[in-house]
Amino acid sequence: MDDFSINEMLEMQKTLQDTYKDKWNPISPERGKDQLLWMIGEIGEVIDIIKKHGGEAASQDVELREHLTEELADVLMYYNDVLLCYGISAVELKRSYIRKFEKNMKRW
Repeated sequence: MDDFSINEMLEMQKTLQDTYKDKWNPISPERGKDQLLWMIGEIGEVIDIIKKHGGEAASQDVELREHLTEELADVLMYYNDVLLCYGISAVELKRSYIRKFEKNMKRW
């Protein structure tokens, strides 16, 4: 299977936002906070699956794993909305990620 890039996710999220532009609030920095809160809610759903069923079951049971993966996809969708809200590009994110990685590699 091919890798799934941040750019691909951002493009898909832009398409989704364009499709529902008449129903959803427009992407903007003001909306970023709301998207973060929705993302936290989805993270809670991921945690609930693992709390309720345990990590082993979440990684081994086919149906449960599918549910877990779907909830993680929801997290990523809101994450990408946040990037769009604040105008953060994949290049900018990569640069910051690499800097943080290098800092953490020297941390402990």
